Amino acid sequence: MVGSLVLWTILLIVGWQQGMAALRGVTEYAPVDAFLHEWGLAWIASALTLVVLFLFLPTLVAATALFITSVFAMPVMLEHVAARDYPGLVRQRGGSNWGSVWNGLSALLVYLLLWIPALLLALIIPFAFIIPIALAGYLNDRVFRYDALAEHASPAEYQEILRRHGTPLFGLGVVAALIQIIPLVNLISPVYSGLSFIHFGLAELQKLRAEPVAVR
Repeated sequence: MVGSLVLWTILLIVGWQQGMAALRGVTEYAPVDAFLHEWGLAWIASALTLVVLFLFLPTLVAATALFITSVFAMPVMLEHVAARDYPGLVRQRGGSNWGSVWNGLSALLVYLLLWIPALLLALIIPFAFIIPIALAGYLNDRVFRYDALAEHASPAEYQEILRRHGTPLFGLGVVAALIQIIPLVNLISPVYSGLSFIHFGLAELQKLRAEPVAVR
């Protein structure tokens, strides 16, 4: 999280003026301007700096921290947990490091493309604040489930676990998203979330292989 915050701080310092000019151009674009006025969101254009600092930036920092955790921290955590709690679990290596990077980048792209519409809905419709939470849950689920199982599960085992436990995995992602909005706790929440997915994924893989007919 700290690394992500430093990264975005540097990017803001370097590109603040150009970025704000681009955002103002978007809000002044006729269809966007008409939409904002129609739904009573014209204040977004007039308070663009505050919107960026208090709505956009925290989301970008959190999402980037998730990606950093996925690429750099998850392999270390997985190695530790697997050696301590699942030493007999055979590694089928159904995934790869490049697969992890691609999975993380694609999930991040989908998340960012959907986040702004989700945020606008949350500002317009009562109780629609659950949409950004669900979207963050999707990001947690999509990123961490792959990293948790890529080293140990075969492709068939991975797909079988998703088929059986897709809903619990998404629920775990939503719980992680709720934890990520708690001040101070969110500094360590990406690591906590990653560990949760590792334990869940490896435990379910162990159960799957203990069945009379294991999926390969």
